[in-house]
Amino acid sequence: MGSILLVVLMVVVFIAILFLKSKSAGSSRPNEIWPFYAKKALTQPEQILYFRLIEALPGHIILAQVQLSRFLGVKKGNNYQSWTNRINRMSADFVVCNKDSSVVAVIELDDSTHQRGDRQVADEKKNKALAAAKIKIIRWQTKSLPDVATIKAELPLPCVLGLQTDET
Repeated sequence: MGSILLVVLMVVVFIAILFLKSKSAGSSRPNEIWPFYAKKALTQPEQILYFRLIEALPGHIILAQVQLSRFLGVKKGNNYQSWTNRINRMSADFVVCNKDSSVVAVIELDDSTHQRGDRQVADEKKNKALAAAKIKIIRWQTKSLPDVATIKAELPLPCVLGLQTDET
């Protein structure tokens, strides 16, 4: 009886191994067609604001859809991974930089989805992270995009802030 149970157990393990191996091999088939398509990187309101920012802030670098982890560092003496996880998967709609790539401000373009509770919590986390880094954040609504004059008034030139370094 014990040997029959051992054989059955071995067969079950063998089948399980074959199943797992075939499942993992399915994701790396060389001829598999991946289901991706190209889409626009910016929505229509984001495109309009982008070109207004370019016009209003000559001599500055305007970046779109940038992960916060690309321009926010964690001060030494703190748990890097723990703090980075708090901003993981968050991005800024626009980052305004000086020519040396130092961050001047972050601009968020908010639509009606920002009225939802979960989005408000995420927005507050983003605001808190940017404030801690002493980065100005400006929020504009998609329904009332600022004109060039409003952008210039909100971000008067030259835009230079004393930012923390990687060493602090």
